[in-house]
Amino acid sequence: MENHTKCTQVDGCVDAEVIADKFSQYFSSVYTCNDPDRAEALREEYISKREKYCGLPIVNDLPFDTELVSTVILKLKRGKAADVDGLMAEHLLFCHPMVSVILSKFFRILMITRYIPRGFKCSYIVPIPKMKDFRSRALTCDDFRGIAISPVLSKVFEYCFLERYQSLLTSSENQFGFKKGLGCRNAIHELRSIVDGYTKNGSTVNLCAIDISKAFDKVNHYALLIKLMKRNFPVQLLDLIMNLFSGCISCVKWNTVYSVCFSIDFGVRQGSVLSPVLFALLIDDVSNLCTTVNGGKTCIILYADDILLIAPSVTMLERLLHTCENELDYLDMAINCKKSCCIRIGPRCDVPCATVLSKKGNRILWTKEMRYLGIYIVNSRLFKCNLHYAKRNFYRSANAIFGRIGRLSSEEVILQLIKSKCVPMLIYGLEVCPLRNSDLKALDFVVDRFFMKLFQTCNMEIIRLAQQMFNFVLPSELIAKRANKFLPGSCML
Repeated sequence: MENHTKCTQVDGCVDAEVIADKFSQYFSSVYTCNDPDRAEALREEYISKREKYCGLPIVNDLPFDTELVSTVILKLKRGKAADVDGLMAEHLLFCHPMVSVILSKFFRILMITRYIPRGFKCSYIVPIPKMKDFRSRALTCDDFRGIAISPVLSKVFEYCFLERYQSLLTSSENQFGFKKGLGCRNAIHELRSIVDGYTKNGSTVNLCAIDISKAFDKVNHYALLIKLMKRNFPVQLLDLIMNLFSGCISCVKWNTVYSVCFSIDFGVRQGSVLSPVLFALLIDDVSNLCTTVNGGKTCIILYADDILLIAPSVTMLERLLHTCENELDYLDMAINCKKSCCIRIGPRCDVPCATVLSKKGNRILWTKEMRYLGIYIVNSRLFKCNLHYAKRNFYRSANAIFGRIGRLSSEEVILQLIKSKCVPMLIYGLEVCPLRNSDLKALDFVVDRFFMKLFQTCNMEIIRLAQQMFNFVLPSELIAKRANKFLPGSCML
């Protein structure tokens, strides 16, 4: 099923070495600060605070024993790309058990010396196209996102670090990203609960989705260390994290060609284990900016770098936006106003209102629908989702599978692929969204339509019998089961 038609042209070039060098120059320019003056101010602030900083002692300082290392190795995901040294998770999973003993002693030395080996800081970046239909237009380097492949041993060490000091790396309850047991549907459910609370009382709520420009790539290390110091982070662990992000180098891999290496002085690697957790701590103060004015309460929901502002009035929404901008400016992070948007939900959703302006005077447009964590929220009187995109993704993936193996494989194989690959796209996140009976019937019809195409019949009795014989559950039943499992006793209507 792999698509062999890969992207071969970038910026008008087809030579792999030239493209790799272009990406190298692009990513080296991305891993920089937004404002050099602000970056220098953060560095000076860190130096001044670090002189007299002592931090809290490490409570229950458990060593990195062999049991912990073995448990972490067993939980590593298989089938991932090899690192710079050619090591993969399978090498650790199937090697001699003595390796876990050696690694545990090695990790204890790192904790005592507060030193991170240079090999842990070497990675390579694989450019991935941001758009799905990348063959429909000429691509530039800006149309790719870089996924860093970190060393496997570094991942094991970071997993051990995260397991031992999880209590020191907690973030606000409003942050739903990269937390065990929480996911996108928890954030969507929280948003729906807040919106329903406004609309049931006859009020109109205003939403603003903020997009941070190159959020993970522009992280200022000194700002991160300052935030950790405000939490009284232990000095030993603070030095270890500082050493982990200093002196990092990387290169770009395009097909089988590697570019020249370049240093990374800003940002956190997206392939690192600690990066998302530390990023959540960096912007954790944003979640504490909620205010209550004249009985109206503002709310902020975060999922990693996706920030959603909720306010009962446009004025309060703009004030909340400016407050978030102040915090982000302090962290030397910038808002991309072109990718940010606002919508209104409630009885006055169609009433024209004033334009929301950022501190710098940039306009954030009001839209008819907003994409948030994979679902499309519609500007309406009640919380409502647009199912058109979910149906389109199902048809696209189902037709791709049917076009490849529709005449070669049996119905059992095709339907199993549809069940495992296409149906999750159709029902993603809908267990926490309000759906009418007409919406559920429309989702079921999408599956019925594929059965009609597969079995070449429009007789619904035959379609229902085929679904029963192949044990194919309709989307409406799957959504009901997921909703009851997520929130027992919930109602989809």
